[in-house]
Amino acid sequence: MNRSFSWKPWGLAAALGAIVMLGGGWVALQNRVQGEENSQAQSAVKTHKDVEAISHANSISYAFRQAAAAARPSVVKILAHTGAKHMKNTSSETPFNGENPFKGTPFEKMFPGGQGQFNFPQQQQPERDGLGSGVIIDKSGIVLTNNHVVRGADEVTVVLKDGREFKATDIKTDPASDLAVLRLEGAKDLPAATLGNSDEMEVGDWVLAIGCPFGLEQTVSAGIISGKGRELESNHDEFLQTDAAINPGNSGGPLVNLDGQVIGINTAIATNSGGYQGIGFSIPINTAKWVVKQLLAGGKVQRAYLGVQLEELNADLAKKFGASADQGVLVADVVKDSPAAAAGLQDGDVIVDYQSKAVHNPRELRDLVEVTPVGSKQTLAILRNGKTMNVSITPKALPAKFAENNSSQESQGDTESATDTYQVKEFGLTVGDMTSDEAKAFDGHHGVVVRQVEPDGVAAHKRLEPGMLIRKVGEKPVKNVQDFEAAMKHESPKAGVMFQVRVGNNNMFVVLQAK
Repeated sequence: MNRSFSWKPWGLAAALGAIVMLGGGWVALQNRVQGEENSQAQSAVKTHKDVEAISHANSISYAFRQAAAAARPSVVKILAHTGAKHMKNTSSETPFNGENPFKGTPFEKMFPGGQGQFNFPQQQQPERDGLGSGVIIDKSGIVLTNNHVVRGADEVTVVLKDGREFKATDIKTDPASDLAVLRLEGAKDLPAATLGNSDEMEVGDWVLAIGCPFGLEQTVSAGIISGKGRELESNHDEFLQTDAAINPGNSGGPLVNLDGQVIGINTAIATNSGGYQGIGFSIPINTAKWVVKQLLAGGKVQRAYLGVQLEELNADLAKKFGASADQGVLVADVVKDSPAAAAGLQDGDVIVDYQSKAVHNPRELRDLVEVTPVGSKQTLAILRNGKTMNVSITPKALPAKFAENNSSQESQGDTESATDTYQVKEFGLTVGDMTSDEAKAFDGHHGVVVRQVEPDGVAAHKRLEPGMLIRKVGEKPVKNVQDFEAAMKHESPKAGVMFQVRVGNNNMFVVLQAK
């Protein structure tokens, strides 16, 4: 039986559709394969970047490791022992340091002799042990640490990294910088640290702090230089600030750079808890070098001084003295019989540079002066009455009385009242003649005393307070209210008036300008 076949149009279309579908699937498959290849290629690129990043991190880690390895052998633990002491019951040596414990209370007049009038039981100060760190700076056995680590100790023991112990002898200290140097008895060929240059350190540079916090052996913490030129109230030197962890026990230990060089001596922390809070302070090693040199040579540090009281030159004062705000520092007062007085310096002079080095703030000038060899002739460039001139000056050794802060003189006043007063309404300021007791309190300095300051006035905003002494109005010295009133007639409150004000033992210049 014969069969005949007929080709239907839909069959061809279906075949073609199948081919097209197969072709589309093939294209999709190809795209998918290509996408996976691209993804793998991208993954390969990311992996390469990761490897590169890890390599950089390892480089920093290696730098930390090398720096720590270079510095750690020279870092020591310091144990300071103070034995128990009996305290005598005398008016000069008592638990109250000779002061009347009833001072300032209703019982003060009843017992004017203070504790010496009483039979207190004998007191005993218990023995105590202190802990700190230090760094060997000479192979013969010289260790650098903080003064507060060894202060008052009867016995100081130094423990090296390898476990050896030495007794510290010939301890020399400089409380002003809080530094001390110790000689280790019987030591020789010790691993000494390499001292770097702290002036080369910049904010952001990596550093390591090494020491014995809380008694832990040879602890290393990492951070950066967070700031430079920091000032602390308890110390007149400038500090490096770091966020490398510094805790109790780190004091006296080194702060080192990535070359393993000591660039600072860790000294203090800013904390509310007593422990690490991210702000530590280190004495720059360049400062320490200068102190150590003098301690080893003569047992004490001799600082030079000029004998001037200095003030920041702000924009208002700079305008009055014909200077720019960042040009020099203002002489607020000249100390009698000082090198500055002998050189003819005057209050109102602007010191522009010292030893041909520009100065921009009082701290900068003082730091330059104090390291000057005592008795050497130096040159000051000053601005006086708008004109620049050079002054020859010979710094002397800083007297002990100036090393202490004696500026907190208070005037108690008396029952006598000053009847002659003068009010400057534009400034919210009233001044009056000095009483006899005020004249004694200001030690012969002439002027008028601030009697009243309106709370919202111009004078209050410039922090003038009752009891301050105004010595000059503009360039004119005043001795009484009459002089003050006469001087004000030649001044313009709207243009601004400059006053020289004395507070305690210090002078300062203030510009008041009416609103």
